[in-house]
Formats: sequence, C-alpha cells, structure tokens
Amino acid sequence: MKDSNHNSKKFNRRNFLKKTGKGVGIVLGASIVNTIPMNFASAQSKRLSYPFTLGIASGDPLQDSVVLWTRLAPDPLNGGGMSPHPFPVQWEVSLDPEFKKVVKRGTEVSKPQLGHSVHVEVNGLDASSWYYYRFKAGSEISPVGRTKTAPALHSQVEKLNFAFASCQNWPTGYYTAYQHMAKDDLDLVIHLGDYIYEGTHNSNGVRPIEKDFPEIYTIDDYRNRYALYKLDSDLQAAHANFPWLVTLDDHEVDNNWAGDVPQDPEKQSEEAFLKRRAIAFQAYYEHMPLRRTSFPNGSSMQIYRRLSFGNLVDISLLDTRQYRDDQANGDGWDSPTPESQDPSRTLLGEKQERWLLDGLASSQAKWKVLAQQVFFARRDGAIGPDKESYSMDAWDGYPGARQRVLNFLEEKNISNTVVLTGDVHTSWANEVKANFDEENSKNVAVEFVGTSITSGGDGSDVNSNTEQILQENPHIKFFSNQRGYVRCKLTQQKWQTDYLVVPYVSRPGAPIETRTSFIVEDGKSSLQQVKTEEALPV
Repeated sequence: MKDSNHNSKKFNRRNFLKKTGKGVGIVLGASIVNTIPMNFASAQSKRLSYPFTLGIASGDPLQDSVVLWTRLAPDPLNGGGMSPHPFPVQWEVSLDPEFKKVVKRGTEVSKPQLGHSVHVEVNGLDASSWYYYRFKAGSEISPVGRTKTAPALHSQVEKLNFAFASCQNWPTGYYTAYQHMAKDDLDLVIHLGDYIYEGTHNSNGVRPIEKDFPEIYTIDDYRNRYALYKLDSDLQAAHANFPWLVTLDDHEVDNNWAGDVPQDPEKQSEEAFLKRRAIAFQAYYEHMPLRRTSFPNGSSMQIYRRLSFGNLVDISLLDTRQYRDDQANGDGWDSPTPESQDPSRTLLGEKQERWLLDGLASSQAKWKVLAQQVFFARRDGAIGPDKESYSMDAWDGYPGARQRVLNFLEEKNISNTVVLTGDVHTSWANEVKANFDEENSKNVAVEFVGTSITSGGDGSDVNSNTEQILQENPHIKFFSNQRGYVRCKLTQQKWQTDYLVVPYVSRPGAPIETRTSFIVEDGKSSLQQVKTEEALPV
C-alpha cells in the first residue's frame, strides 16, 4: 500500500506539472537548493506539499529593478493550506534559464497575514535586460519565470512591444487568448482590470466547477477566488513570460462601485462596503506583482502610478474607481441630465487629475499613454439625431472631467497621447476630439479599447446595431465583439495596434488571428486602418 500511494502521489504531481506548465524550464540546480541555512529550514519545510500552484509573476519594471511575486498555496482553493506561521522563501535571478549566471539571490519571509504571498523588489539590475527568476520553499522549486527591466531614464529607445488585456470572467470561458499571448514577442503586459469577478459563480458555467460559489465578502472568499483564476495554466504562462503592469477596475471589489459607494447601497452600508474594500484591496495586493508603494492602507490603496520606458513612452496607470463621484442617474445608460453634466464632477479625484495633467505636460517621451478602465471617448448608444444615451459609468457620465483633460491636451499642444481602455468586453478604435460637440473639432488623442479575455462568452464579429452605432459616432472607427487581446508596437515614428481575436472561448484550443491593425503616425492623432499584411512585422 505504501508503494502504491507513493506512486500515485508522484503521478498526480507529475500530471499537475504537465497540465499547468510547471515542469517547463525548471532546473533543479545546486545554486538555490543548498542556500537555506539549516537553522532556518524547519522540519515543517521538509513536509511542505508543492506550494507554487498559483504560479509566479513579475511586474512594475524600473531601469534597475523589478518586482517578483509568488504565493505559497499547497491547497489553493481552501485558504491556501499553509500553517499560520511565517515561512521562508528563497528567490534567485539569473542571466540564463539554467541559472548558471546568477546575479541576485535572497530570502523573503511569507507571512500568514498576507496569505503567504511574497513580493521581492530586486534592485541593482541592468537596464533594458532580460532576466530569469525562480523561488524555492522547503524542498520545492517554482517554475522559471522571465522578466525584463525598463530602459534607462530618457535613454534613446527605438521600439517597444506590449499587449494589454482585461475582463477574464472565469466561468464564462477559457483563457486561450493568454495561451497565445504567452508565445507573443512582447516586452511587457498591461492588465486594465477585472482580473477576478466577485459575483456568484455557478456550477453550470462553461468551465465546470463542483458547486456554486456565492458572492465574495471575506478575505478567505477573495483569496479562494483569486486562487481559482490563477490556477489557469494559460494565465500562469503569460505571467511567467513577461513583466506585468496592473491596475484594477470594479469587479476586484464590487460591480460598478464608485468611491465610497457600493453598487447597491440599500444592501450594503458605506461602513460595511469600506470594510469589504479594505479586504478586496488586500487580496488584490496579495496576488499581484506590486511594489510596497501600493501596499493598502485600510480601505485606501495607491494604484495610480507612472512608469517610463526611455524616451519612447511614459505609461500612466490610472485609478478610475477609488476617487470618483457616484454615478449620475444610477450606473446604467441614460441621456444627459443636470447631474451628469455638472462640471465639478470628477472621475479621477482632484489629486490624481492634477498628477495626470502635470505628468502629461512634463513628459519628454515620444508617446504618452493613459492606461485606464472605462470608455474615454464619447459613445452615443441611441440611434437617431434627437436621441442620446450614454454610459453613466464611463467618462460619458463625467463629461466635465473629460473636458478638463481634453482642454489641457489642446491648450498645451500635447501630441501623441494614447488612451488604452478595458471594461466593455468589446474592441473599439476611437479618435478623441478636443470638443465632441463639434464634428470638425481636431483630434487630440486616440483611444484603443480592448475586448475581454472571456467576459461575454464567444461573441461575434459585429452586432446587429454596429453599423448604426458607427454612423452615430463618426469618430469611432472600429468595433468587434470577439474575445482576445490587443498588441501594440511602438517606434519613434509610429504606433501600431493589432486586435487579436479568438473565434470562441466556450471550449479550449481556439486559434488566434489579427482581426485588424491601426497605425498612428508621430504627431498625428488620427487612425489609419491597415490590412494585416500591410502592418509592421512583430
């Protein structure tokens, strides 16, 4: 019996590694195996079951530093399965995947108060360089990850490739887009929010689960929900291959929350919501490769920040949830009202708005990116000249706040501003007008709205009203209702955006294709749609 159980355990672990990609590139070299001091390696560590079930990740690259992340979770869907004690985790950074050229190593302590997550800020690295990293806990070795530092500040940078994605509702489909993203030629990935969904997950969804899971409220609830999502091998592969920049939207906390106001104030008091928000922020930090500067302070969290990639691009990651006024007229679609038109209303909050505008004015980079959550350009969803309907949850519900940004771009003559957006589960490409009330107003920016990874299900290329919506909004140049991700290739001369789509997410194995591409030339805030074969090589 003993031998039979032993063989079964070996088989199960091998099968797990195979299914999740854990075995790929793992090198059990002596450099990390023998470096835990004997007095630190407890007897408990020798009994530790495989703890790296949720994978590894890196993020927020600077010119000399990057964040490495993992979380110990031998029983991931049941609170993690670690004992309530600190546990040492070693880490190692190398120039090669075999770890023959180790440049940095150390030990971090995973703490039960943070779900045994680990955030290592590795300093002293070379700029614009690829590195490999891994972790060790007890006798177990993590997968090998790959990450890259940013170029030196203000240095001449000729090109940068990145992808952005959002909205990965687990029950509604498979993360096949991440499988393709992991194989792409990228320097980094930007995630624009809805990494998890907080609502009920039914057992009859596309992806089978053993039972229904109710909406989440406690720290254990949130941790188990992140664990469910992070067990996906395609998501793990995309994390392992590139550094990520992340910002959250609403579903990491509560659908359509706004500032201190939950979606349904009648069911949840402000006090109860702020407690929930504090729990949600902590769980988000526990599962993302974020720096200590983003460590939550109760129900507050520093999400907005700016990262520079030489003289090519400055990326401002925005927080459009934590500081906004409550949505006008509810949080659905409505025609403009005195409430929604109030020019004093804010989506970013006064402090973040000033930070954004100051950053745009002082940027010396060729391209200025606003990586954010909700639809920025005007989008009238009503058909006909005498009808108007706008999303009160998007910038259309805060037109005064948007106009302050547009006026600033026009008055300061700031060129090459690009807005990246998630949230709406569909793809759009927009020219951003200085004044949307004037059809001939000049363009001051462009916006690329990315579709979801799975949210919304299989989708379709167009909807029944697509043609009418495009006619109603002439500054909108493209729409698609397929799932996938968006790839951006930047040079000093032009910006290329490729919309990559999969035909289905209701089953695994979907192929991917480039639905269309757009070019933005330096100094011109206009979109040139090109056929795939005319696009720049990747």
